[in-house]
Amino acid sequence: MKKSKVTDQAADRQKGLGIKKKSKVAGVMITQFEAELPEGKTTPDFSRKPIAITIQEGKSTNFKAIVVGNPKPIVTWTRANGEIVFHPDTCRQNYNESSHEHTLEFPKVAPEDADTYKCYATNDYGRAVCTAVLNVIEVGFSKAKELQKTYGDDIPDFLRKKLRKRTIAVGVQDDKMATSEAKILEILMNADKKDYERICAEYGFTNFRGMLKKLKQMKQEEEGMDIAEESERFAFDDEVKHSLIQLDKKHDGGLYTKDEEGASVFTANFKVPEVDFALKIQEVKADERQDALFTCVLTAPQNEIKWLGKNEPLSNSEKFEITVSEDELIHKLIVRDCSPSDAGIYAAVAGIKSCNAWLVVEEDKEASSIGKKPARKNTLAGVEADADLLRIAKEQQERYQLERDAAEEAARLKAQAARKQSVEAKKKVEAVAEEPERRASIKGQRSSSIVTDVADPIEENEEIGENSLFMESVEVDKVTVGDGPPTQDIGEGNDQAERKAQPKSEKSGKKDKHPKVIASPIADDKDIAVGHDHGDEMAKQKGENSGTTEKCPKVNIPDARDAAVAKKGKDKVEESEEEEEDEQPAAGKRVRVRQGPLIEETIMDPGVHFLIGLNDCKAIIGEDAELACKLSTEDCVGIWYKDGEEIKSNEGMTIIKEGSYHKLKLHKVPEEFAGKYKFEADGRKTEALVVVEDPPRFDPEELKTFITPVTVKKGHRATFSLSYIGREPIKVQWFLEGEELSDEANIKLENSDGNTRLLLIKLQRKDSGEVKLKLKNEYGTAEGLTELIVRDMPTPPMGPVEIVEASSSAIEIKWRPPKDSGGCQIDNYILERQQIGRNTWKKLGPIGPLAKYRDSDVDHGRRYCYRIRVETEMGTSDMMETEDIQAGTKAYPGPPSTPKVVSAFKDCINLSWSPPANTGGTSILGYNLEKRKKGSNLWGQVNPSQEMIKAKGFAVKDVVEGMEYEFRVSAINNSGAGEFSTPSEFVFARDPKKPPGKVLDLKVTDSSYTTLCLSWVKPKDIEGVTDEAKGYFVEIRPVEDTEWHRCNSNVVTTNFYTVKNLKSMAMYWVRVIATNDGGEGEPQDLNNYILAMPPPVRPRFINSKIKSFMVVQAGNSARLTLNFEASPWPEVTWLKDDVPVSRRVTISNAEGTSQLLIPSAVRSDSGVYTIVVKNIVGQETFSIEIRVTDEPKPPGPVEIEENVPGTVTISWEPSPDEKRDDRLYYMVMKRDSSKRTWNTVADHIFNNRFTACSIMPGREYRFRVYAKNDMGASKPSESPKWLIPVKKEKFTVNMPKSQTCNLECPPRFLVPLKMHVAPQGYECYMSCALKGDPTPHVTWLRDNVSLNTNTNYYISNTCGVCSLLILRVGSKDTGEYKVVAENPMGRAECSTKLTVRE
Repeated sequence: MKKSKVTDQAADRQKGLGIKKKSKVAGVMITQFEAELPEGKTTPDFSRKPIAITIQEGKSTNFKAIVVGNPKPIVTWTRANGEIVFHPDTCRQNYNESSHEHTLEFPKVAPEDADTYKCYATNDYGRAVCTAVLNVIEVGFSKAKELQKTYGDDIPDFLRKKLRKRTIAVGVQDDKMATSEAKILEILMNADKKDYERICAEYGFTNFRGMLKKLKQMKQEEEGMDIAEESERFAFDDEVKHSLIQLDKKHDGGLYTKDEEGASVFTANFKVPEVDFALKIQEVKADERQDALFTCVLTAPQNEIKWLGKNEPLSNSEKFEITVSEDELIHKLIVRDCSPSDAGIYAAVAGIKSCNAWLVVEEDKEASSIGKKPARKNTLAGVEADADLLRIAKEQQERYQLERDAAEEAARLKAQAARKQSVEAKKKVEAVAEEPERRASIKGQRSSSIVTDVADPIEENEEIGENSLFMESVEVDKVTVGDGPPTQDIGEGNDQAERKAQPKSEKSGKKDKHPKVIASPIADDKDIAVGHDHGDEMAKQKGENSGTTEKCPKVNIPDARDAAVAKKGKDKVEESEEEEEDEQPAAGKRVRVRQGPLIEETIMDPGVHFLIGLNDCKAIIGEDAELACKLSTEDCVGIWYKDGEEIKSNEGMTIIKEGSYHKLKLHKVPEEFAGKYKFEADGRKTEALVVVEDPPRFDPEELKTFITPVTVKKGHRATFSLSYIGREPIKVQWFLEGEELSDEANIKLENSDGNTRLLLIKLQRKDSGEVKLKLKNEYGTAEGLTELIVRDMPTPPMGPVEIVEASSSAIEIKWRPPKDSGGCQIDNYILERQQIGRNTWKKLGPIGPLAKYRDSDVDHGRRYCYRIRVETEMGTSDMMETEDIQAGTKAYPGPPSTPKVVSAFKDCINLSWSPPANTGGTSILGYNLEKRKKGSNLWGQVNPSQEMIKAKGFAVKDVVEGMEYEFRVSAINNSGAGEFSTPSEFVFARDPKKPPGKVLDLKVTDSSYTTLCLSWVKPKDIEGVTDEAKGYFVEIRPVEDTEWHRCNSNVVTTNFYTVKNLKSMAMYWVRVIATNDGGEGEPQDLNNYILAMPPPVRPRFINSKIKSFMVVQAGNSARLTLNFEASPWPEVTWLKDDVPVSRRVTISNAEGTSQLLIPSAVRSDSGVYTIVVKNIVGQETFSIEIRVTDEPKPPGPVEIEENVPGTVTISWEPSPDEKRDDRLYYMVMKRDSSKRTWNTVADHIFNNRFTACSIMPGREYRFRVYAKNDMGASKPSESPKWLIPVKKEKFTVNMPKSQTCNLECPPRFLVPLKMHVAPQGYECYMSCALKGDPTPHVTWLRDNVSLNTNTNYYISNTCGVCSLLILRVGSKDTGEYKVVAENPMGRAECSTKLTVRE
C-alpha cells in the first residue's frame, strides 16, 4: 500500500548516499544526491565556515557560518557527544537576514559545552557538512565537580570523609593502584597542579606531600631554566648570578625559585600583567588592490602583540605593516595591495587573549572580465570607525593612568609608614643603648643579629643565634615616588657583617629553612623597601611560629649597628624561645635578613608635566570636535596655538579648563580649522593634527524612510531615492543582492547634485532582495540598505506528503509549505479529493493556513488521492497531487521489479519480471500487465481483467509495428492488486536492428592548444548489412598510451564535436564510432595523429601604428610593446645593433605580445633595436631606432663682427653636447631697437657661424643663439649690443592737402551664410560677414520669427562678423535662418537652412 511519495532516491538521501565531492573551502565535504543537477540548481556549500574557538568558562561566544545553494539550504547543528539542548540561557540558533549568517550562540559557556560541533546545510539536491571544535578553559579546580562526574548526585558520606585521607589495605590494590611510583611521577609531570590530588588518590598513593616533594625535585633537575641567560626577559646582578627554576611553565607567570648550590633559598611569584582587548579587530571588506586596516585597542600598554594571518605569523614587510601608537594601546595591521588570495581570518594575540576577524576581498569583476589587472587603489578599507577608536583609546589611557596613579599613591603611603616605624625603632634603640652592661655582649653578637639579604643564600646547616632578629615572611615590592631616583638596594655593603655572623652560626647544630619571598611587581616602580617588626611584634611572631607564614609590614631597615643595639633587653625572650627550638626543631621556618645602612628616601619634584597628551583628531565638516590633555597639576594655565599662532575662545572654538584637564572644543568644524594645534604650559608642550574630512552622509530622516522595505507586485515598478551630502566627487553605486546595477532596459539610474534615484521597471519575483546604495569619496564610504519585495503567485506546496494516520475511520496528512509564497502570507490551503476508480474530484474547501488536514469521511479499504493548492492575496498556486492513500490496513502486495524486455519483434514483445519483496503476508495469485504508447498518458491493460497472468513473464502481441511502448506490472494477492512497478524502458515493436557502418569524411575543422574540432558525414545505410546511426561516440588516445578514452559519456546526435582539455603540443589518435539500438559500429580513425596546437600561422605584427623612431630623455624609462600573431608559439629575440640586448634591458613576453623596457635610460642605450619573431613556419622582424638624449647645454660666448657693410657675422663657441649628439644644431634669433621683439633669422645651423643681412645703421641689435636637438632647445647665449651710429640730417615734412572721402554705402554681405547639418544634442555655429556705413542693424530670424530676444540663442556682431550659436541642437531648431542688415543707405538679406540629424 502506498502511503507517501518516497522514491528510491529519497531513501538514499536519508541514508546520506550520493556523490561525494570536495568544496573550494577547506574542511567542507559535499554530498550530491543526483547524478545530474537541473539547470540553475546547485548543491549547498559554505562560503564561510565556522572556526575553532578556545574560550574561558563563563564568557559568551558563537559559531558563524554562511551557506549558499539553490534551493536555499536548511542549516542544522549537532555535536559529537549527545544532543544540543537549545535554551535561551544556554544555547540558541539564529539567522541574520541582512548578513545571511547562521549562528550557534552560547550566552554563557560551561565546561560541558566543550565538544566537536557539526554544521549541516541541506537542500533537495545535496548536503554540505563541516566541523568546528569548542574548547573551554575551566577556571580553578572543584572537587565537587569531580565527584559529580564520578558519582552524580548520590555521593556516599563515607567517600566524603575518605577524600582527605585514604588508606588502602595491603594486597587489596587493583591494577591502577599497583602502578609504579615512577609512572605516577611521569603522569604528574604532564598534569595541572589542580589535578595532583585526584591522580594520587586514583592510583592509590596516600603520601601526597611526599609525592609533591619528589615531583619538585624532578622538576628542578629536568626543567631547570637559567633565566639569567635570557637577558631580554630577566635582569640580575652582574656580580653574583643566580638561577631561577620556574615551577609552573604553563605561561611566563607563576612561581620562580632561586637555587644556590642545589638549595632552594628564594621563591618569587611573578605575575603577568592582565591584558585584554578593549576594542577587538572587526571584519574588513576591501576592494581588490586596496589596502586593508585591522585595528585593536588594549586595556594596558604593550609594546608588541602577535599578528597572525591564516594561522601564519606576520611581520613588517612590503605586504604587511604593523604599527603601535605612542601610548602602546592602539595596535594596527595594514595589508597592502589586497588580492583575493589574501582573504581569510586574521588574528591578534596579546598574552593569553586573542581576537580574530575576516578579511573579505571583493574581486574587480570589470577588470577581470576584460583580462586586465585592476588599477591600484590608494584608499584604505577599515577606517570607518577611526573616531570611535580614538575615543576608546583615550578612555582606556585615562583609566590606566588613574590606576597607575592609585598604585603610586599606595606605594608612597607604604613608604611613609615604613619611615615612621623606622623612626620609632631608632628611639627604642637609643633607650636600650643606655644599659652599659649589655654593650660588650651586643658587640660580640653584632654579626649574628644582621638580617640576611634576599640576594645572598644561607647554608642549610646554619644555626640561628640567640640574639638574631627574625621575620616569618619578607615581602619585596618596588616603589617609585614621582620621578625621583631609586633608593639603594638593601643588600649592598653588608658582606662584611655576614662574614662576622658566619663563625657564630657554624658553632651551633641547629638548622632553619628560609621562607619564600613573594615579589609583587608594580608597573614603572623601581625602589625597593624591606622591613621588619620590633619589640612585642617580634615576640608575637616567635611565639606563633608553628609552620605558618605571616607577612610583616614593609619598613626601611636601619644600620646593622642599630639592629644590634636593638637586641638589648631581649635576651630572656630569645633564650626561652631558643629552648623551644631545641625541643621542636621543625616547628617553623625562620629567615635572617641582612640589614644595610638606612638611606633616606628623597622625593624630586619633576615640575609640571603632561599625564595625557593631545591625540590627532579627524573631524567631519559641520560636526563638533575636541582636543584634550591633562597636566600633573590643576594650578597651571596654558596657551593654545594653531599653526604657530595663539588662539583664544571665539564663536567657532571654546577653550575650557576643568581641573587638570585642558580642552579645546571646535564647533561645527569648517575646512579652515584643519591644521596643527599645540598646547603649551610651563615650558612643556604637546601637539596634535586636526584633519577635517567631508565623507558622504545621508539625512537621518530620509534614511529612516529609505530603509523601509518596498513592496510591489510582479510587473510593476519600484523607485528608490535618497539625498546626500559630502565632498565631490562622490562615486554613487546601487546594488541589488550584492550585484552592482547599471543603466539597462529595466534599470534607470539618475544622479544629480546631492540626490540619486533608482528606478526598476517590470519587476519579477526573482528581483526581490536587498537594495544597497553605496557612496564613496576620498574621505570614506556611506551605505544605505533597504529591502525590495516583489509579490507573485505562490508555488505549489512541497512534498512528499507525510501520512500521519491512515485508519479505517480517517486519513490525516501533512505537507511542507511552498518553497516561495510569493512574498505574501498564506491565507488558505485548498484541497480536493478523488476516490480511486472514479473520475470526479470532490472539493474539500479552504482549510486555513496550517499545512495539515484530517479527512474523516472515508470508507474502509478505499484508496484516495488528494490535490493541494496554496491561496494567497496574489492568487492560487498550481496543484500538488499526492499518491494513493488507503483507508484501513489491508495488506496489499508491493510492486514487482521493473519489467525487463527479453526480446522485441514487429509483432511481439517478450517481457519478464521478478515477484515483489513484500507479498502482503499471503501468496501471490497472479499479475496484471499494462502498456502505454510513447507520448500518451493512458495506460491500457494487456491481459483481460478477469484473467490474471500466472507466470512471471508474458508475450505482448497486441502491438503496432514501429511504435514505442513501455510496460508496468502489479501483483495480486487475497486483498487485491498492489502497486504497479516502475515503467520499463521504451522499446520499439520491430525486428532487431543491425549496428551502423563507419562514418565518412572524418576531418579536423579547427584546433587550439587545448581543443580539437571534428566533423564527419553520416554513414550509409546498406539494407541487410547496416542500419541508420542514431548517435556517435568520440574517442581519443595519446600516442604514448595504449587505451582509448571516450570523450562523451552521452551519445552525440550531431555530425560535429569539440574535444576539450587537451595537453598543449601533445599528440593524439582520434576516432569516431557510430551507434544505434543494434549496437556500436566499427570505429573510423583519422589517417594520422593530431598535434594539439592551432593551425600554423607565419609570424605577423598586428600593431596598427608602429613608430620606427623614438626619442627618450636620459633618466626616463623607455618602453616598447609590439603585438603579433603566430602559431605555434614563436621564439622571440631582441637585438640591439644586431647584438643581443644587455641584462639591464627587461624583456617581457606574453601570449601575442612582447615588451622591451629600459628602466633608466642613458645615452649609451641609443641604437637600433630589432625584434625577431620566429616559429616553424617562418620569421618576421621589425626595427626601431631609440635615441636617448637630454636637453642640450647652451652654446659658449657669442661674438659679433662686421666684414661687409650692412651685414654682421655672429660666431659662438660650440655647445658641450655637440660632440655627444650628432643631431644637435643651432638657431639664431634677432631683436632690434625698433621692433622690440625677437625674431628667428636662422635655424638648423650645423656650424658655429652665421651672417645676418639687412643691418640698418642707427638701430641697436641683439642676437641670441640656441642649441637644439630632439628633446628641445637649450637656454640662450646672448650677444653684446651692436649699433652703427648714423649722422642726423634735417628732416622736412611736406604735408599733402587732405581731401574728404565719403565712405557711406548700403549693407552688403561679404561672406554669406552656409548650409548646416548638425547632430542632435551638439552645438551649431553660424556666421557671415557684411559691410555697410553707417553700421547696419542686424536681425536674425528663424522661419521669419525674430531671434534677437530669444535667450536660447547667443548672437554677436563684432567688426562686421555676425554669428549665431545654438548650444544644444534639438529637433525644434530645424528650419530656415535669415540675417537682415539695415541702415539708412539700404537693406540686405542672407538666408540658409539648418537640418538636425538624429
